[in-house]
Amino acid sequence: MPIRRFGGHRSLVSFSHTPKLSYGYKTMNVSKSGYRVFSANSTTACTELAKKITERLGVELGKSLVYQESNGETRVDVKESVRGQDIFIIQTIPRDVNTAIMELLVMAYALKTSCAKNIIGVIPYFPYSKQCKMRKRGSIVCKLLAAMLAKAGLTHIITMDLHQKEIQGFFSFPVDNLRASPFLIQYIQEEIPDYRNAIIVAKSPSAAKRAQSYAERLRLGLAVMHGEAHHSELDMADGRQSPPFSPPANRTTQGHTGLELPSGSRHHAPFPGIELPIMMAKEKPPITVVGDVGGRIAIIVDDIIDNVEDFVAAAEILKERGAYKIYIMATHGLLSADAPRIIEESSIDEVVVTNTVPHEVQKLQCPKIKTVDVSMILAEAIRRIHNGESMAYLFRNIAVDD
Repeated sequence: MPIRRFGGHRSLVSFSHTPKLSYGYKTMNVSKSGYRVFSANSTTACTELAKKITERLGVELGKSLVYQESNGETRVDVKESVRGQDIFIIQTIPRDVNTAIMELLVMAYALKTSCAKNIIGVIPYFPYSKQCKMRKRGSIVCKLLAAMLAKAGLTHIITMDLHQKEIQGFFSFPVDNLRASPFLIQYIQEEIPDYRNAIIVAKSPSAAKRAQSYAERLRLGLAVMHGEAHHSELDMADGRQSPPFSPPANRTTQGHTGLELPSGSRHHAPFPGIELPIMMAKEKPPITVVGDVGGRIAIIVDDIIDNVEDFVAAAEILKERGAYKIYIMATHGLLSADAPRIIEESSIDEVVVTNTVPHEVQKLQCPKIKTVDVSMILAEAIRRIHNGESMAYLFRNIAVDD
């Protein structure tokens, strides 16, 4: 055993009892990891929602730099340490959708390589959500985007009113699909005079479930529009529009089934005597409104309002049927192209959307557009996920069909 001298006296000291240097490892393991909130877009319009969320949380927006280089490449520079922390990336989707997606992917990967503990994407409007079904020889782009986000490092997503709730099955990690309907219903009750004389309208049969949910909560009547005025994406041809195969007369080879096949062709002729039934083409009836809208306020509800021609056509029909005011309620106000001008010139009295998508420019062009703030529920979702609390409080009275 080694001997040390202290002031001329000898003492026995065992190295096995000397304190070990921790170099901070013990402190890092004991202390609870914090969290940071970043915005994946540095433009003023897109950071507005992020600032509102951080103000409600009582934290500062994380320091980062997101920009496009002269050749169009996206670059992200995180200005503070994120090691061992829960990171929430807020990304609102402007008109340039593909650039916003790249910003989100690059930032998530930068945080992943900086050893962030969890990376949660707060994407109120999930892009490409309309491309969630196979169309002809296209692809399910929404599923591809889900795989890209997982590969980039995201471990969780908070979104709002997915176009189809089944989209959650595309992801390999948890997805919290929040609802904006409580905020829109509150707007109806507080901002629409005499809303008791209103009727909820679905502008197509596919939107009937959403409209029914609003009508039951507000104790109002329900009307459904059906006919040629609306061309739903569900009515698009889903078959392969190839011409029927007709084999050349002289170029045939014998297949293993005994049928004559054209040489070099990959198309098999049908079995002799078999005729497949032909699906009859759809023929839409004249426009009809199931429900009495005469002398009432008509409130059309939907999840996305982008190209507004269908909404304007529906408003004209409702006016003809006797509705004296027309309101549009939607979660995501994309309002692309000339939508503000078309709304301003139409018989629509008001369009109410949430701030999941920046639309300040459109509001300047059209005073009929109103905004409902949903930062409160997004901030509460962030707080609960970080603290490991149940999310059930945010889904009170939410049914499967809502």
